[in-house]
Amino acid sequence: MDTAQSRRPASRKPRLNKWPLWQVDAFADRPFGGNPAAVCLLDAPGETAWMQAVAAEMNLSETAFVAPVAAGEFHLRWFTPKVEVDLCGHGTLAAAHTLWEARRLARGQEAHFRTRSGGLTARRQDGWIELDFPARPPRPIAAPAGLEAALGARPRGLWATHGQYLAEMEQEETVRRLQPNFERLASLDARGVIVTAAAHGGEYDFVSRYFAPAAGIQEDPVTGSAHCCLAPFWGQKLGRSAMTGYQASARGGMVKVQWEGERVRLSGRAVTVLTGWLRAG
Repeated sequence: MDTAQSRRPASRKPRLNKWPLWQVDAFADRPFGGNPAAVCLLDAPGETAWMQAVAAEMNLSETAFVAPVAAGEFHLRWFTPKVEVDLCGHGTLAAAHTLWEARRLARGQEAHFRTRSGGLTARRQDGWIELDFPARPPRPIAAPAGLEAALGARPRGLWATHGQYLAEMEQEETVRRLQPNFERLASLDARGVIVTAAAHGGEYDFVSRYFAPAAGIQEDPVTGSAHCCLAPFWGQKLGRSAMTGYQASARGGMVKVQWEGERVRLSGRAVTVLTGWLRAG
């Protein structure tokens, strides 16, 4: 779990009696692809328990809560149906997309976010949204007891990063065909497991999947924060800084990565699928 902390505002209930609520498919170029995130636009930071309850109601892998700080700057927090998380790529991409679509930001204006992982930015670039995130290089570790049985496959190597495991497989098809035991995965001492392999030809450099049953997410469709680890991992292996990854979940999604030392630039597209009002508080 990321230990970098930004100054957190005092939590309180939002002042409005209804709040704009969007659902956005992130890392997708069409509806019903990529990773869906709910985005709730607040006028002031909300109470943690209230936001967690809303996220449980939305029942998506993440719900993002956005509250203004100053011109172009916003507080941003992310919740799974069970827990608050320190970093969320698709929730940030969805939040930035929503701010532009809702005209809370001019279309050419950068979005600046204050988060539990420090300052993050998003900008529009040639039809894509580019996120500036921290890099999370993994370190090699010995495989814990039960990991192979939980995954249903033997990794060629295992690494750790910010409370998660990264398991590299020999073949791309192994990653795509995995049917893990989620109960066993949830019992491991990790928030989640990233599984990856080199892609064999085509438009992608590597493929991945992400499982996090301990956080209430059996399989996350497309995980931006996982690419903060995957970018330095594959950058070192392939000797490249610019790569394209494909997260091979049932919905699937493409993530472009640019590894820049301590930072990673993640690029994806986003599609609005639902807008409405939240009337609970």
